[in-house]
Amino acid sequence: MIENPDNPFFNLNYEPVLENLGDDYYDQVAAAEFPQQILRFRNNELLPLFGLSSEVVSDNHFIEAFGKLKGVRPFLALRYHGYQFGQYNPLLGDGRGFLYGQIQGTDNHLYDFGTKGSGQTPYSRGGDGRLTLKGGVREVLAAEALHSLGVRTSRCLSLIETGEKLWRSDEQSPARSSVMIRVNRSHIRFGTFERLYYLKRPDLIQKLLDHVIDIYYPEIGKYSDRYSLFYGELVKRVAKLAAQWMAAGFCHGVLNTDNMSITGESFDYGPYAFIPTYNPKFVAAYFDDGGRYSYGNQAFISRSNLEMLHLPLMTVIPLSELEESLAKFDYYYRQFYQELILRRLGFDNFMITEGQNLVEKTLEILQETQISYFGFFKTLSQGFNYGWRENSLTILENITLPPADWQGWCMIYHRILNQLPIEMIKTVENCLQVHNPKISLVKETIETVWEAIAYRDDWQPFYNLIKKLQLKE
Repeated sequence: MIENPDNPFFNLNYEPVLENLGDDYYDQVAAAEFPQQILRFRNNELLPLFGLSSEVVSDNHFIEAFGKLKGVRPFLALRYHGYQFGQYNPLLGDGRGFLYGQIQGTDNHLYDFGTKGSGQTPYSRGGDGRLTLKGGVREVLAAEALHSLGVRTSRCLSLIETGEKLWRSDEQSPARSSVMIRVNRSHIRFGTFERLYYLKRPDLIQKLLDHVIDIYYPEIGKYSDRYSLFYGELVKRVAKLAAQWMAAGFCHGVLNTDNMSITGESFDYGPYAFIPTYNPKFVAAYFDDGGRYSYGNQAFISRSNLEMLHLPLMTVIPLSELEESLAKFDYYYRQFYQELILRRLGFDNFMITEGQNLVEKTLEILQETQISYFGFFKTLSQGFNYGWRENSLTILENITLPPADWQGWCMIYHRILNQLPIEMIKTVENCLQVHNPKISLVKETIETVWEAIAYRDDWQPFYNLIKKLQLKE
């Protein structure tokens, strides 16, 4: 296939940054050929990041660049291993996707274009290498919802329906097929390093670590202790990410080490779910019988995955320094989580006393009453008024709530409001609006959108939901 020189995506300055590391880290693969290409989603919000605009990029450009992949050029299926539900698996790697290309964004950061559903690779393990259309729709929605909630996440650039029939045990089959382009900072995973340790290649570990620091942690590259500084920063980023998931009410579902990014970024959304109510035992994946990856266990699992990363990293970094950095995880997590919940409660960047008390009381009541997690914060943001500062009895007075110690909660909230100058109350109102979305991506919302697609091929509810998640309506 000859690339169309008029297609803006083919004219991007792709850089072989990872490819230049050598083929110890990947296999060259070719994409599958699809019988059909229908563009179902294009993320115009991402185009300016690569110097493009929606006026210049047509639907056909998306289809040509990301739907007709066969014969374009060799792509890179990345090699990695991982701990899956606590058990080491050396048979992993990119099984239904590959690295399409890397490009410098207008923000001077390097980004990956990665595929999902683009065909078989050496790591498909007997699978067809495809992505169901429902799986693609769910990932688009998850990424946009998390982005709107301030979570550091990958995002989808495009989703193209590809006209094949797929057979899955967890979806009504035959299922429709799709190919997706995901954009994130890096597809290098914890499991990328774990594979090299398994192969007894400390030389390749150090080479990869130098690459990661040079590209993704350049601010520490000049220091002699850059390796220890890297791990310390990774611990901080992962603690913040776990706090972001928890504050957003998001349960990833499968936090295996091959799903943990070395840049501390959230990605790869399969059986995820947003919690309907505050329940730490909530499980998103139907196959997670023991609740290993439950909502409330996400910080613990993230810390455990960081600890398992010690094995490969200790070939370069002294174990004592790794342990010293990891010991700070719980502190970072608590600080980030409290800050994020306080923002959802209306308090941003305020040196307030009783902040911890308010967070603890909020979680206590949410768990006791099992009211809607999303609904509570939405109601709070919609009902807030200046009178709450003057009289605690007016707080939540027009809202019907199940029995609980709401009086105790209102008293704490009232005392915090009175720590602030009167002119800052408007800031509280604005903070509530900014950090609490008007729509929730709970299971019922996703299923309603999917049913319109599955039974009527009606995509309008999906597009309407995307607009709301991107805060355009």
